[in-house]
Amino acid sequence: MKLILPVEIAHEIEPHLPDNTVVVRVDSDGNLDGDATDAEVYFSWFYLKPTTLHRVLDAAPFLRWHHAPNAGVNHILTPKYLERDLILTNGAGVHAIPIAEFVIAYLLSYSKQLPTLYKLQAEHNWQRGWQFQELLDKTLLIIGAGGIGQEIAVRAKAFGMRIFGSSRHPKPLPNFDKVVGANEWKKLLPEADFVVIATPLTWETKGMIDVETLRLFRTNAYLINIARGAIVDESALTQALQQGWIAGAALDTVFTEPLPAESPLWTLPNVFITPHCSGNSPRVKERTLALFLENFTRYCQGQPLRNVVDKIAGY
Repeated sequence: MKLILPVEIAHEIEPHLPDNTVVVRVDSDGNLDGDATDAEVYFSWFYLKPTTLHRVLDAAPFLRWHHAPNAGVNHILTPKYLERDLILTNGAGVHAIPIAEFVIAYLLSYSKQLPTLYKLQAEHNWQRGWQFQELLDKTLLIIGAGGIGQEIAVRAKAFGMRIFGSSRHPKPLPNFDKVVGANEWKKLLPEADFVVIATPLTWETKGMIDVETLRLFRTNAYLINIARGAIVDESALTQALQQGWIAGAALDTVFTEPLPAESPLWTLPNVFITPHCSGNSPRVKERTLALFLENFTRYCQGQPLRNVVDKIAGY
């Protein structure tokens, strides 16, 4: 069995592979250190560039399975990639816990006005008389009740929140008070105090948070995006934030990353910007490698793989 591994983690994977496994390493530019002609398996790494991906595809004509560590694979599903009959698996679930914890941080930061309190501390200003919000009985709408959405729900329910979710295949889920279809969540916006975007970026979800949708939000609603920036029409969101259609937003991802210095989002007082870091955790790498090794064993034994991506749906 021959497989292609990224140079960043090959040394951590190789000791756990069967003795008859041959490894070809590939760097971030797509340069391989050996012949990949007969390679069957490719494990790519984070921040995979299309040029790197295409160089690997050209070098490995008999590739059968590609594992990507990301949950979102929109950057992988290029026309050239879709021409190949590959099994694609992803890292869905490995980032769910740190991202869910970050969402709770955004909820608390907004509800308890933490940026203002940090500012008062820096000014040595002992100011009292604040009226903070409670999360108890607030309604949280999670657009995308997948692995990340479900981890968010576990934690939000502990604060006594009412939780709605949407799913492509809706069904009752633990910690959710209601789960609706992927096209029905807009009807729930008038009830939502907080809206979290946790859905994959696909041709269906691109730009779906637009002017028309933002007009359905409550004026006291708070938007949190921990998915992909392109799901939101950024000019429409900027207008909504400036004109008070919604109360504020926490954005861990934006349309252009890094966020350009001239973007008005940097300076809007009701926006919390974080640099696409909500999934960061020292345990993510551990979970990523464990998932790949489990799937590699399954592949060698002819068993079904975990996290197989529907390339038509995009996730």
